[in-house]
Amino acid sequence: MNAVKPIRFNNPAQSEFVRTLRKRVDGYFKENNIKKTGDIRVKIKAVFMFLLYTVPYSLLMFSVVTNGWAMFGMTLLMGMGMAGIGLSVMHDANHGSFSRKKWLNNFMGFSLNFLGGNVNNWKAQHNIMHHSFTNIEGYDEDIDPGSILRFSPNAEKKKIHKYQHIYAWFLYCFMTLSWTFNKDFVDVSRYEKMGLLKQLKTNIKKEMTLIIVTRAIYFIYMIVLPLIFMDIAVWQLIIGFLTVHFVAGLTLASIFQLAHVMEETKFPMPKEGSVSNQWAVHQLNTTLNFANGNRLLSWFIGGLNFQVEHHLFPNISHIHYRKIAPIVKKTASEFNLPYFSQPSFIKALASHGRMLYQLGR
Repeated sequence: MNAVKPIRFNNPAQSEFVRTLRKRVDGYFKENNIKKTGDIRVKIKAVFMFLLYTVPYSLLMFSVVTNGWAMFGMTLLMGMGMAGIGLSVMHDANHGSFSRKKWLNNFMGFSLNFLGGNVNNWKAQHNIMHHSFTNIEGYDEDIDPGSILRFSPNAEKKKIHKYQHIYAWFLYCFMTLSWTFNKDFVDVSRYEKMGLLKQLKTNIKKEMTLIIVTRAIYFIYMIVLPLIFMDIAVWQLIIGFLTVHFVAGLTLASIFQLAHVMEETKFPMPKEGSVSNQWAVHQLNTTLNFANGNRLLSWFIGGLNFQVEHHLFPNISHIHYRKIAPIVKKTASEFNLPYFSQPSFIKALASHGRMLYQLGR
């Protein structure tokens, strides 16, 4: 794809729903005199998530933890911390909702570059492509993981997909590793040709420089320094490095796929460049909530089990989703529109597994 072809979301009959929903959600913030961005709670959580990543690393580097199984446990915690930073800190920041201060959003969002990713590649794929064209084949790259997996009924089906409900979970573990070693270097050139980097007010030279410099820093602290200062064999380092990424990759992939590649969600295809729904209604049709009653899960994953609210209002911090969810659900019901939700994380995982099975058939 050399450029992002425009898609029109058009259905005048749904305009009243959009106006009513926006008015009610805006009214909630006005009546309670609160800002849509994050408050002290997101800052405390950010500190926790960064500590969850850096403290185990420090304990390993300074040989405070030397037992083999304990060291393995530290890498598990690092993986959870990496996922937590991505879900609860970086995600809000790169949507501009972490703080009212632009510099703080930029600072927290840039943390992705020191975890083996690249912030503007992420914004191009997630903010522009995924949020604009959710579940639309050929536009939403979150449902285009490559030929080995089939996430959309509109994608080409291959024989190997028959077994994807079995092997997909293993491949999810490699998600962040793919970013670190391959995807970012390929995507930056592709996004330049598509005009996405221009939309983000950057260019391929700047982005490639950032990727190379920050990736070098990442490999130095994750590979070079441990080999110098830790009394471990190369095979132990490899296991630890892979464990961090496998835990982060599986966590991140599972959370995001449970929101869209589900039995209930739709995968519309544009006709003559147009989708017969308003953009907000399109989000209701293509997005699903899960485990909304699980406060601990919601806290850890940055409220991304409230994906319907996030997709309708990506500029609102995740700490507000629980409060605005009843407003969204009630308004959707009044206008006879869908509001997809799974009651638990386990049931959502099962539904995603069944969807992978169906797509493989």
